[in-house]
Amino acid sequence: MNLMGKLFSKRSRSRSKSAGDGRFTRPDLVSVASEAAHGGCGDTKLTVSNCNVKLQHTDAIASVACYLPGLCLSGSKDMCVLLYNYNSQKVINRWQGHTGPVTKVCYGSSCKGVFSSSRDKTIKLWEIGNPNFKQDFVGHSLVVTAIHLNKDNSLLCSGSRDNSVKLWDVESATCIKTNSIAQNLTGEDKQVRAFDVRSLQPVFTLPSKQYIQMCCDVSSDGNYVVSSSNGFSGKGCEVTIWDIRCRKLVKELFGHQEAVEACLFLPGSNAGHVISASRDCTVKLWNVPTGVQETQCCFSGSGPLTSLAAYQDGSVLVGSFNQGIHLLTLKDQNFVQVMYF
Repeated sequence: MNLMGKLFSKRSRSRSKSAGDGRFTRPDLVSVASEAAHGGCGDTKLTVSNCNVKLQHTDAIASVACYLPGLCLSGSKDMCVLLYNYNSQKVINRWQGHTGPVTKVCYGSSCKGVFSSSRDKTIKLWEIGNPNFKQDFVGHSLVVTAIHLNKDNSLLCSGSRDNSVKLWDVESATCIKTNSIAQNLTGEDKQVRAFDVRSLQPVFTLPSKQYIQMCCDVSSDGNYVVSSSNGFSGKGCEVTIWDIRCRKLVKELFGHQEAVEACLFLPGSNAGHVISASRDCTVKLWNVPTGVQETQCCFSGSGPLTSLAAYQDGSVLVGSFNQGIHLLTLKDQNFVQVMYF
């Protein structure tokens, strides 16, 4: 069973001056101050100091993913896929080959491959040390909005705005199954669906929400789903916890003021904590059983936040519109800003 999420809408943006090597710099380096928030929650506010920061992408970040500890995988509107060592602050690989903005990236730990989808309607497989893509998955007629691998990385599932779900054989890059349905697969019908990978038929649909569903994630035990909503000025903008076993809404988490672009269960929390990122420039950590926001991090000047990824050690990657990728760590249930790049 696989649940397909939603792609971020295309937006215009402006960036800072080029450093001359194709990267962009901003005259600001983030420092951190923590103070008590409402209800005793930690509130991390980021302030600006005068220091150049080199951004590794030249346009908005669309997707971030964990590779290995210390390594960040990212895809951007600049049509590049990047593998970056944030400990040494060095680029491992920069892959170029898409002819449209990258929409999603993921890492196959079994096949040691990097997968990316794009508005150019394709999915590509990359290998470290090889600047050219190894496989090209061609078959969708519109932008590919979601990709996901099975456990042994032999199969790749994709969803597209062409209203189809496809199952691909990774080794041959051939489509072995397609299911086209009348409903929009990107969540714009305000619903989250689960599909059976064997038949690619919808197994069940969770109750409709009031606003478009932007993103979803499944807990490690397979019992819960978290989804996030579109919205504006505090209307909508909620994070929703669902119980798959009874297919019912468990809890709604309110606090964001704009659309929530990304959400995920914190690794190792047994579905006890959820992280969310919003166009309101905040990342929030939620206690699922109590429904309380435990802490948040506000990114001044970042523009909308677009994507999230989290490591087992508590490190969190946050993709942004204007400030590249932020690296946070959780310390005593508070976010601490490490760097951005």
